[in-house]
Amino acid sequence: MKASIIVFPGSNCDRDAAVALRSAMGSAPNMVWHGDSELPDSDLILLPGGFSYGDYLRSGAMAAHSPIMREVVRRAKAGTPVLGICNGFQVLTEAGLLPGVLMRNATLRFICKDVLLKVERIDTPFARHYTPGQVVRIPIAHKDGSYFADPATLHLLENENRIAFRYCEHDGTVTDAANPNGSSDNIAGIYNETGTVLGMMPHPERLIDPAQSGTDGAKMFSSLVETLH
Repeated sequence: MKASIIVFPGSNCDRDAAVALRSAMGSAPNMVWHGDSELPDSDLILLPGGFSYGDYLRSGAMAAHSPIMREVVRRAKAGTPVLGICNGFQVLTEAGLLPGVLMRNATLRFICKDVLLKVERIDTPFARHYTPGQVVRIPIAHKDGSYFADPATLHLLENENRIAFRYCEHDGTVTDAANPNGSSDNIAGIYNETGTVLGMMPHPERLIDPAQSGTDGAKMFSSLVETLH
């Protein structure tokens, strides 16, 4: 399996993502600078977390117009799996690869903590090592993580089974109290129409080793390797 991580000015989780991929793949991913216009042959493209361009204008807005994103969009539309984590999710919405927007948290504060997610779908390259309805613990770290979409888009996401994860309680119940940022319908991650592009606010790359207090995030990367190798 060959993977490429796109590095923007302000990315701060690109190395964490590289460690997670290297651990799962057994080889190092390509680190591709945002200003490049060519992308190596890749089975997976990953847009990491961080604060691309310092979140000027709005989160992900400037990164979405970086030269490399033209190729990322082209590859995504051709079927190459793309994973956008936190800021990467924001970039995917700004680039038009996923619907909706990521807005300021309802608390108007930066939030950094572990949250519980309900796995809503497993028939994608990203989630085959989870089970339907499984509750997993994954960290979040964001200030602009409240997912918002109009009612018609939310209805479409639900009907097309495109919601990947929802914030939930320990028993999997989806409640307002379990929603850390005010996201519509407790949405923590969504897919595109084909299930090959995933955007999510939580950071699976931060929970891949028992030394990090858990391995729920590792299952995503092992799933990708098993599916895409």
